[in-house]
Amino acid sequence: MPAYAVFIREKLTDPAEFQKYSELVGETFKGFPAKILAAYGKQEKLEGTEPDGVVIIEFPDAASARAWYESPAYQKAAAHRWKAGPYNVVIVDGL
Repeated sequence: MPAYAVFIREKLTDPAEFQKYSELVGETFKGFPAKILAAYGKQEKLEGTEPDGVVIIEFPDAASARAWYESPAYQKAAAHRWKAGPYNVVIVDGL
């Protein structure tokens, strides 16, 4: 069953750190079966607090999503994302 890694940025607080993250993150997908479905595109808030940005990445299953997220390459990149602003990140099973 597919699974989705969903990243919701509340607010960008350090653009320089986000730029470093952006430069590193693409390489982290090598060897992982991932498909980026949405990345910081135009959004329309329907309810709640509007996030600053949203990313949705499809994986074949939750184990693949977690393996990518926990990989040393992604964790190295993520260190810059953590400094760039607060995020909520979840892995959710698809149907």
